[in-house]
Amino acid sequence: MTDDSAKGFGPRTQAVHHGTRRSQYGEMAEAIFMTQGFVYDSAEQAEKRFQGTGPDEFIYARYGNPTSRMFEDRIAALEGTEDAFATASGMAAVNGALFSMCSAGDHIVAARALFGSCLYVLDLLQRFGVQISYVDGTDLDQWQAAIRPGTKAVFFESVSNPTLEIIDIQAVSDLAHAVGALVVVDNVFATPVFSKAVQQGADVVVYSATKHIDGGGRALAGVICGTRQFIREVAEPYLKHTGGAISPFHSWLMLNGLTTMELRVRAQADSALAIAKALQGHPRLARVIYPGLTDHAQHELAMRQMGSGGTMIAIDMHEGKAAAFAALDKLRIIKISNNLGDAKSIVTHPATTTHQRLTDEVKAQLGITPGLLRISIGLEDTQDLIEDLTRALDA
Repeated sequence: MTDDSAKGFGPRTQAVHHGTRRSQYGEMAEAIFMTQGFVYDSAEQAEKRFQGTGPDEFIYARYGNPTSRMFEDRIAALEGTEDAFATASGMAAVNGALFSMCSAGDHIVAARALFGSCLYVLDLLQRFGVQISYVDGTDLDQWQAAIRPGTKAVFFESVSNPTLEIIDIQAVSDLAHAVGALVVVDNVFATPVFSKAVQQGADVVVYSATKHIDGGGRALAGVICGTRQFIREVAEPYLKHTGGAISPFHSWLMLNGLTTMELRVRAQADSALAIAKALQGHPRLARVIYPGLTDHAQHELAMRQMGSGGTMIAIDMHEGKAAAFAALDKLRIIKISNNLGDAKSIVTHPATTTHQRLTDEVKAQLGITPGLLRISIGLEDTQDLIEDLTRALDA
């Protein structure tokens, strides 16, 4: 039995209730259906299941599962899309969304400021004959020049990793749709809490649910949100046959993460703004990058597009790598790791970790300097985090 009683309610209500599937026992908490297969009452029923007669008729865990379907229904409702497909990781979602739609000879226009693994996926597409054009995502003239009749899709992070550039979703979508191209947005930094990507023109929205959706650093997961036609006719066949589906247990973790996501993310964003303001003007910093600050190059766009600066901050130290490493090693609360969106505050040095495979020339072009640190703000006391960072920088 599916509970769609949360339709029409606010996002916090939907995040708790939408799409719940209860067994005959009427359990209150979402059930974990830990099974790889499903039993059919007859050979005829098995035949009809494989013909795809309905969304509640499951065949094999790689194709779908009741727990996973709860997560998919719930995140689609929050994102404002018709459907969703949950994957084993965020990168499985990026790979699935792009590879499932492309053939040799197709053309994709992508922002060059992307997570290192996203750039790797685009490199793979090029090896299989897909043409990739890279642009400065903040420059609409470059998008207009690169998008051409026959372009299959555009791909970008709505907030870039790690330098926090904001891409104008509506403007890029208008250019893409004028030639019939799909708009694929990696929306991890914006989060489902601040995202309005579909309203602003995105056709396909991808998340690493590992980040803010889980919120506790417990498990890998991803999700692709889009129209029912794209999810079930384009993405699902690719993912179910190549093995990118999420596990039921991880789906259950993500369902539980959704129930507190809005409260967590809004608290983290409030802290991020206060911390960014506190760090402005520190003598050891060349710049503090945070979309919620009025001196951010796309501050007005960030407020219009998300209504918040988000949970991520980047700081750039004057003295380069040695100073950045020294500051990292002095931190007491904020942990050195490469995840983000966690309840615990996390810092990483992109030039030597998440973006280390890029050439020095490309890093410089993207603003990934030797002194750049990316900080994911957690749920600790804001003043404790300010003192931790200030102490490390002063030392």
